[in-house]
Amino acid sequence: MEATPSEGPYPLSDLKADVPVASAGEFAPLQIGPLAVWPPVVWAPMAGVTNLPFRAMCREYGAGLFLSEMITARGFLLGNRLSVLLASSDPGESPRSVQVYGSDPKDLGEMVRALVAEGVDHLDINFGCPVPKVTRSGNGSAIPVKPRLMARLVSSMVRNAGDVPVTVKMRMGIDEDLITYLEAGRIAEQEGAAAVGLHGRTASQLYSGEADWNSIAELKSHVSIPVLGNGDIWESWDALRMMRETGCDGVIVGRGCLGRPWLFRELADVFDGRMPATPPGLNEIVDVMVDHAERLSDFFGEVMGMRQMRKWVSWYTKGFTGSAQLRSGLRHLERVDQLRPLFAGQNLEEPFPRRALRIGRAKGSKKQRVKLPDGYLDDLTDDTPPRGPHTLAEIEAWERSLSGG
Repeated sequence: MEATPSEGPYPLSDLKADVPVASAGEFAPLQIGPLAVWPPVVWAPMAGVTNLPFRAMCREYGAGLFLSEMITARGFLLGNRLSVLLASSDPGESPRSVQVYGSDPKDLGEMVRALVAEGVDHLDINFGCPVPKVTRSGNGSAIPVKPRLMARLVSSMVRNAGDVPVTVKMRMGIDEDLITYLEAGRIAEQEGAAAVGLHGRTASQLYSGEADWNSIAELKSHVSIPVLGNGDIWESWDALRMMRETGCDGVIVGRGCLGRPWLFRELADVFDGRMPATPPGLNEIVDVMVDHAERLSDFFGEVMGMRQMRKWVSWYTKGFTGSAQLRSGLRHLERVDQLRPLFAGQNLEEPFPRRALRIGRAKGSKKQRVKLPDGYLDDLTDDTPPRGPHTLAEIEAWERSLSGG
C-alpha cells in the first residue's frame, strides 16, 4: 500500500492529504539534451533570489537543476560587475545552469559562446518576465508576441551553444486576449530548443489567482520536446499532482522555496517514494538564516549581502508567531552578527506552522495592464530587436533595480 502524507509526521494542508508519494518507476528523469535531471525539478530563475549562495544552499538539501538569476546579455558582454558576478559559479556547482535575458540575437549569440567556453552545462532564455520595466522595453514576456523575433533569438542561442542544451521559459501570453504559448512552444521546438517551460499565467496576471495547469497539459500535447510546468508548486505534493494531471516532464519551482530551501529535500523524498521529514522549527531556521547571511555577505560584501538578507528574514519567518513585529525592525539589519539577537524575544521552540506552507512570498496578488513599447503590437511580423538598456550606466541601474541590491 502506498504511503500518503496523512500517514507521516509532515504537517500538511488538507488539499494534499490524499496525494501518494511516487511509486517505483512512475516518473522518469527529466531529459534536457544530454542532461538527465533527477528528481525532475528545476528551480525557476528569480531576480534577487537565485544567486550562487542560495543555489548552493538548495543544492545541499536536494538534487535538481538550479538556474542563475536572469543575466542581461548586454551587461555581461560589457563586463558589468554585477552581471558577471551573478553569472559566476564555483567548482562544486554541477550542472551549471544560466538564464540569459536579451532581445538582440547578436548579443545573445556572443554571450552564449562566452558561457559555453566557460563550461556552462545548460542555458535558458527568459520570455516570461512580466515586470513592467522589462515588458515596457519589449523584452521578457513581450517577446513571444512577435514570433519571427522569438525565432531569431532562440536560433541564435542554439547555433552558438553547440552541444549545450538551450531551453525556453515563457508565460501563456500577454493577457486573455493575446495568448501566445502554443505558437511559442512550436517555435521553440522548431528552432532547436531542448525543452520549454510554461508558467500557467499570463503576464497581466503576474502571480494572482491560480495557475492554469490545463495550459501545461495542452502544451505537452502540442510539442514533442519536454515540457516543464510552472505555477503554484507550494509543497512537494503539488509537484506530484501537477505531473500526474498534466503529463508534463518536470516541474519548475519558484516562490514556494523562498525561505524554505528544505523544500528541495522534500521533493527528492517524494519522488524517490519516501515520506518527507517534518520541516525545521524556528530554532533550526535561525541557524539556516545565519548560514545564508554569511554566504550572501561573502559573495556580495556585507553591506549588499545584508541588505538582501532583510527580505529573506521576512520570508523565512512568515507564519511564525510574532513575525510581523520582527519584520518591522529589519531595516536596521546591517551586519551578520545582528541577525541572531533579533530572535531574543521569540519562542525558538515553535515548530514550523502549517499555515506557512502555502503563504505567498515576495509577490502580491494584484493584476496589471501589461506595459509595452509604443506601437509594439502594430506589426507582429516585425523582427527588429527592441532597444533595451544599452550603455554601461543604463545596465548598471537596470541590474541593481532587478536584483534588489
